[in-house]
Amino acid sequence: MRGAHHRIQSDNGPEFVAKEIQRWLKLLEIETMYVEPGSPWQNGYAKSFHSRVRDEILAMEIFESLASAQRLTRQWKEDYNENRPHSSVGYVTPAEFAARWAAPVPATPTPLLQQPSELTQALTS
Repeated sequence: MRGAHHRIQSDNGPEFVAKEIQRWLKLLEIETMYVEPGSPWQNGYAKSFHSRVRDEILAMEIFESLASAQRLTRQWKEDYNENRPHSSVGYVTPAEFAARWAAPVPATPTPLLQQPSELTQALTS
């Protein structure tokens, strides 16, 4: 909707997958920032979020069905993003923060690649 990111942060993941993702991101001119193995402090936001999900929903609920799990997690996500102020964005909700900084959305999305075959060719070469 707003174009490609300039960089992404992740761990390396399985070697084969990581190499393919690195090639794809290079083709898209997206910088990679890796979290070193055994260094969770380098990805504090994700670790904090995962801790909240685990403590507030996964450890507190017994899901009777997939539909129940989807409904409860959707409700939690809406509350987390729409109602809760977050210190990392100046004690406003993520929705409020995003609205303040929203870039105009182009009328037609710009494709990341001109031809779908470019990605296939890049990944197989």
